[in-house]
Amino acid sequence: MTAELVRGQNHPLSQARLEVRVSAGRPIVAGATLGDEQGRVRGVEWVAHPGAPTLPGLEVSKQAAADHRLAFDLDALPGTVHRVSVLLALPAGVGGPVRFGAVAAPFVAVTGLDGSEVASYTITGLDTESAVVALELYRRQGIWKVRAVGQGYAGGLAELLTDQGLSEAQQLAGSINEAVAQGLARSVSAPPPRTTDTDRSRQAAASASGPDQPYAGPQGASGTVPAQSPYDAPGPQGATVPQTGYPGGPAQPDPSAVTQPSAPTGGPVNYSHPGRQAAAPPPPPPTAPPAAPGQPAQPVAGDATGWSMEERLYNQVWGMFEDLARTTAAYRSAVDFADSRLEQELDKVLSDPRSRIGGQGDAAREAAEAKRAGLVDQARAALDRDLAQLAAEAEVVEPALPAAYASWDNPVWHGYRVPMEIPMALRLGDLRLPESENLGIPMLVRLPLERGLWIDSGRAGLDDPLTDSDELRRLAMDTAVAHAARLLAVYPAGEFTVHVIDPAGSGASSLAPLVRSGVLDAPPAAGAAGVGEALARLTQRVDLVQMAVRGGVADSLPPDLDTAEQLLIVNDFPHGFDDRAVTQLRYLADEGPAVGVHLMMVADREDAAAYGPLLDPLWRSLLRLTPVPDDHLADPWVGHAWTYEPALVPAGSQVLQQVLSQVAAARRSGNR
Repeated sequence: MTAELVRGQNHPLSQARLEVRVSAGRPIVAGATLGDEQGRVRGVEWVAHPGAPTLPGLEVSKQAAADHRLAFDLDALPGTVHRVSVLLALPAGVGGPVRFGAVAAPFVAVTGLDGSEVASYTITGLDTESAVVALELYRRQGIWKVRAVGQGYAGGLAELLTDQGLSEAQQLAGSINEAVAQGLARSVSAPPPRTTDTDRSRQAAASASGPDQPYAGPQGASGTVPAQSPYDAPGPQGATVPQTGYPGGPAQPDPSAVTQPSAPTGGPVNYSHPGRQAAAPPPPPPTAPPAAPGQPAQPVAGDATGWSMEERLYNQVWGMFEDLARTTAAYRSAVDFADSRLEQELDKVLSDPRSRIGGQGDAAREAAEAKRAGLVDQARAALDRDLAQLAAEAEVVEPALPAAYASWDNPVWHGYRVPMEIPMALRLGDLRLPESENLGIPMLVRLPLERGLWIDSGRAGLDDPLTDSDELRRLAMDTAVAHAARLLAVYPAGEFTVHVIDPAGSGASSLAPLVRSGVLDAPPAAGAAGVGEALARLTQRVDLVQMAVRGGVADSLPPDLDTAEQLLIVNDFPHGFDDRAVTQLRYLADEGPAVGVHLMMVADREDAAAYGPLLDPLWRSLLRLTPVPDDHLADPWVGHAWTYEPALVPAGSQVLQQVLSQVAAARRSGNR
């Protein structure tokens, strides 16, 4: 029976391996500190946080999330530790709430590894506090107990850590906030709430009208909602998936994962997608033919919920992304458990002097290794079964994707026609995991873009030291042109405008398809004067639209103002940029997306190192993509490192030029 605690109440713990589950309704940071007999934290190495999530006997979340699962093995804690404090804090500097009084009361529960609750506590009475000690797990006379604390701190993490005796509290709080911001910058956003056809038509009309209507960001089923961070987007509703794990034992996926509905762990993927249901019943999707007894259902393109085939395919792709993340997490957890079990059994053998040598010890070691191999083989078989089913689903989904979701080698581009409506999303590439290199999931982002894009032309993080820098810069510009061409192709004629800043003309060869086809309103801006003029024009547009919207006088905008969505491609930053131009660029990155002005940077961060931390917010505000495969993106559920592969035009293909020619012809016929 669960003990429902109130502030100050304690409850004994009957097991050493536990989870603390947190539900806050908003993205928050979760961490823990280790304390001695007086409850004092002896140093930063006694604090588990997103930047250092693992300590002996303890693992916390790697990122901010609305739901957390923190794992504890109390027997594995150092002997000098007598108290473990569970900390919660609101992320700083990401535009969210700054006090707990503005959000729902956080709920924390201590559970066993099977999910059964031992004790729970709802933290009420918070107001101006931005950090709180939620629970304490403490040892008294050899017995571990949990106490509901609920002590809040208006000064945030710095004040909380100072109160626990940490002299480096201010610096550590800053590093925690930086780790959270970096996690936010690299995360692939979960899909926002389902949008009905009516809402999308409304959104398309608002986008087409440009500044004449307030720009409201992504649309939800109930109308406009503010732009969301990757952790604001709610995951699908449903039952919790049990995930075993504890430090030193069965390792679990990132505890910050949003729990997802699924078939039982290790079971086959369910193609009826019961966990992907929408709030309202849509028209019935296509159904798979009946499967033979004992065989999995045959996949069908569009076998997900949605009010249109486009929406069903979008939801199906995201469902595949979830399924691959979840089944891989289960496999990795099983392998970690097998490794931990092997280590424990070998330690047991070596701890007995009588079994260290001789046949008895060798037999015990062989038995332990055979047991580990059996567990890993069983987990791999379950993973291979799920991968085979996902691969079968990908084979039927990929050919059915519309142009906005399709790769450049998809035949749908050969029948391309300029669309009449804005699609829900856009494909930026593919995502893969090491365990499933042959299975790629389309990386879809919602339109209009909520964040700018940064095509990284640098070598940082690349494994191949022989990679040519000049070739990388060319590939980065080719990638930017491919993305820009796709954006032009999926918007109705005249509803998307591309501007280019190429100060030294180094991107001329890559930009040739855009220039030759005539889809650019003006030649690429060159030199310091061209940079200043282009930035000034777009900055003025942002200012005018913001003032008109805030003042409720959208009708008074200049009649010659371009109402289309705007994309600015910047090559070779910071070459040709003075301090004023850099300030304008940061302004466009921060304020532009809200009024339909989007930024695409093609740059090497090292080239701008002279600006120091001044430009850190700029890089974090953009979604980093690479022109070559690189594992820098994370999913919003379990935090896997996914390998991103850009969506490039096949070598020798003329599809890009053909598509751009049709876009240019449609623009000319519409006097654009």
